Amino acid sequence: MRVTDPRAMRALAHPLRLDLIEALTVLGPATAATCARHLGSTQALCSFHLRQLAKYGFVEQAADSGDRRERPWRLTDIEQSWSADEHLDRVFLQREADKMLRWVDRSAHEPQQWRTAAFAGGATLPVTAEELTEIAARLRAVLDPYIERLTDPAARPAGARPVRIMLAGTPQKETP
Repeated sequence: MRVTDPRAMRALAHPLRLDLIEALTVLGPATAATCARHLGSTQALCSFHLRQLAKYGFVEQAADSGDRRERPWRLTDIEQSWSADEHLDRVFLQREADKMLRWVDRSAHEPQQWRTAAFAGGATLPVTAEELTEIAARLRAVLDPYIERLTDPAARPAGARPVRIMLAGTPQKETP
């Protein structure tokens, strides 16, 4: 989903709303109570923010579970992108940096295979705007074979767990 409405971008720029979108990506359709347990929040708070996300088309009520008290929510699209919005970009990038730092804090207590597989790195390269666009498309294409697993839990191999992969290409200050 490409977000262009400034009101929708402001609605998305709340950290719990971004967490809820990610939780629904990982959990699939889920109630506010399930999301609250997953995120360490309250059902009332998750319910309020899910309704706000629904107001702007990010989530919707999922198929009826048969229990009238339980109203599961689902994403309308597993990918959200937006045009440049300084506030939303700041919230998103801070959230991503916090996640990476939490990994650093807990990695010593993770199994060796996950510590070995995890990575962080970067490169500063001299590229044109067109080349940067091509790099972004190629990096996203690498992830395509794994996207199906988001909507089809049966496609997830044994031992799979959610892994956050952050892709960014940010032009640096020009040098003379």
